[in-house]
Amino acid sequence: MSDLALAMKDLEEEKILELVKKDLAANRSPLEIIADLNQGVVGVGQLYESGEYFVSQLMFAAEILNEVMEVLEPAMAKGGSAASAGTVVIGTVAGDVHDIGKNIVHTLLKGSGYKVVDLGVDVPTDKFIDAVAEHQPKMLGMSALLSFTYPEMKAVVEALAAKGLRDKVKVVIGGAPCNEEVREYAGADLWAPTAMDTVAFANKVYAA
Repeated sequence: MSDLALAMKDLEEEKILELVKKDLAANRSPLEIIADLNQGVVGVGQLYESGEYFVSQLMFAAEILNEVMEVLEPAMAKGGSAASAGTVVIGTVAGDVHDIGKNIVHTLLKGSGYKVVDLGVDVPTDKFIDAVAEHQPKMLGMSALLSFTYPEMKAVVEALAAKGLRDKVKVVIGGAPCNEEVREYAGADLWAPTAMDTVAFANKVYAA
């Protein structure tokens, strides 16, 4: 892990902001900085799963991340292109209010030129369906950190099919409880272990 990733994993707020500003001053790409932060957040998630971190630490990690994104936004806007690469709808499924991973995905997609329709957390099935119908994205991303909420992903995919929208959008899932078995159960097109995997998939989908 880089110094920034380790600082993120250890929730060292001041050190994180100091390193981010130092990286920006050295003209390091905001996307590279976010990739390091993502690695640190994965570490936070692992510590949470092992019982070393609690919900309060997850919330603090989210606060730190929001602070960092405020610092990175101007640099990302400067490097962004005027034309959008396409629209992506994302959200955390119903029953789950965690947004750390979703927010990283949002920032990475935005930094890669996509228009992101972020529905937030605890998003009911109908809201996902309405957003897909309204914005007509080629990709829908759903996040879940709590294992008992992943059946909500299946509910959304089934509702897309019922509305005749399933073949118009690729569905990506992510979050701690997700794996290939969950992807298959939910009927999604991709399980993305990291935020960077989501962006890579978006690039393939929108290039097709």
